[in-house]
Amino acid sequence: MRKMRRQSAKVMTAANGPVESTDTNDDVSERIRSTLAAAIGEGALKPGTKILEEAIAEHFGVSRTVVRGALGVLESDHLLERKRNRGTFVAEPSVEQAKSLFEARRKIEGLLLELVIARVTPEQLDALQKLTDEEEHIHHHGDEKSKTVLSGKFHIVLAEIAGNPVLTEVLAKIVARLSLVMSLYEEDRKDDCGADHHRMIVAALKEKNLAKAQQLMDHHLADIEGRVRLTEGQGDRHTFLAVLENFS
Repeated sequence: MRKMRRQSAKVMTAANGPVESTDTNDDVSERIRSTLAAAIGEGALKPGTKILEEAIAEHFGVSRTVVRGALGVLESDHLLERKRNRGTFVAEPSVEQAKSLFEARRKIEGLLLELVIARVTPEQLDALQKLTDEEEHIHHHGDEKSKTVLSGKFHIVLAEIAGNPVLTEVLAKIVARLSLVMSLYEEDRKDDCGADHHRMIVAALKEKNLAKAQQLMDHHLADIEGRVRLTEGQGDRHTFLAVLENFS
């Protein structure tokens, strides 16, 4: 009887293709999720881009069921959106969503600075200083992708120093979604990544001056918000320009 069951299992495997173990599926699903999240965060996958499930499945050597599991996580994080009878696409945040994300980020980063002031060590401050030095180097010698990645890293590292994993996770998701907002609505593209602002924030933290650090952070985030024009037409314009770039 056991032999017959094993043979049946083999037949099912042959009919349906290779069956990976649950652990393997979980690992690959996370790789798919992190790969797509990184591509979205760095602007390689623009808002409105269709996600090709078959291509992902072929690249990672897994079934489309595994791929859909990874896409489902990104949908729950609002980085992807499924459109009925059309497929899955990189999300296109609305104007109202963009405003809410900017507002939430200001509140969370201000709160995180309170925790940082109370918990930061001299070694962590030195690490932050080195990060701003790296930003300065990238500003003069790096490409736009490197600037964007390193700028976001400063805020995540700062959140990690605060010592609250929940707030860190929330901020990371907000920053990821704001990368889509910037891609859709950014109008004033500046040739800097906020290194000067970050350096001044670190200096205020070294002085244990919370009010100054929060004021500098608020100014920094206001500068980022000032680069976007939150109108529906602006989002449509960026989407249309992306189409022209792809087909011209």
